[in-house]
Amino acid sequence: MSVRPIVRFPDPRLKLVASPVSDFGAALRTLADDLLDTMRAAPGVGITAPHIGIPQRLVVLELSPQQGARVYVNPHIVSASEEKLRHTEGSVSMPGVTDEIERHASVEVAYQDLDGTAHLEKAEGFLAVCHQHEIDQLDGVFWIQRLSKLKRDRLIKRYEKLLRP
Repeated sequence: MSVRPIVRFPDPRLKLVASPVSDFGAALRTLADDLLDTMRAAPGVGITAPHIGIPQRLVVLELSPQQGARVYVNPHIVSASEEKLRHTEGSVSMPGVTDEIERHASVEVAYQDLDGTAHLEKAEGFLAVCHQHEIDQLDGVFWIQRLSKLKRDRLIKRYEKLLRP
């Protein structure tokens, strides 16, 4: 297990659509462990393989230490509520800036575990937001693309200012 370098915005790899995982061997478990270590070091509550430059459909979420980490392989949203909510979001690939994003209040997510077994999970509130955020990343949609152009431009300027010495 190790902490890996995180791909930073505006790296073009953050716009790539991740490939489905087909090999459920030891390398996948190692990658999941490394993602967890990297996410905790960042710190964050969610991370995808593309965040460390690996274009595979793998997500690790840990909303709290009490709940523990969950690994989602090849996740996709099966259904989403009509009801929406707004939540403050950010990214390990763009540290130091956040903004409010509108998302579905609840979703159903189909995924596989590290052994390749299929699962279906219903999620509401913050967990639903996290699923949508990370699955967007797997689909090559960086979270700031959900903002209006004006808000996105302002956020990028704030981020660039943070990077200046």
